Amino acid sequence: MHHAAGTQILTLTGLRFDANLGILAQEKLAPQPIQVDAELNLGPQPLAPRDDDILHVLDYRKVRQIIIDECRAEHVNLLESLIGKVAQRLMQLPGVRGVRVRIAKLEIFDDCEVAIRVETGQW
Repeated sequence: MHHAAGTQILTLTGLRFDANLGILAQEKLAPQPIQVDAELNLGPQPLAPRDDDILHVLDYRKVRQIIIDECRAEHVNLLESLIGKVAQRLMQLPGVRGVRVRIAKLEIFDDCEVAIRVETGQW
């Protein structure tokens, strides 16, 4: 009997917190608010999991905490460096085939949001 499967994507959207990021004087003095959006490609998964147990899926509480911890680990000058670190760390999680991450600086300009998006692995 063939069990139905579908590609599963775990998404975290609009995760906001303060991080030490940037090259400007005020950025070096104080953390600033950023927003992180992440998508994790978990590949083909059965539409009916073998049971309803958290141990058999990727725990999104862990994913959320990893993103926050990576972004707060140390002061990073460039958004490009930070997003690379986050993407690499998320790719190491079990079962993750591809990662898309977007990090936005929310208060760097009055009239726009600045963000970088990176995509790595399989999509």
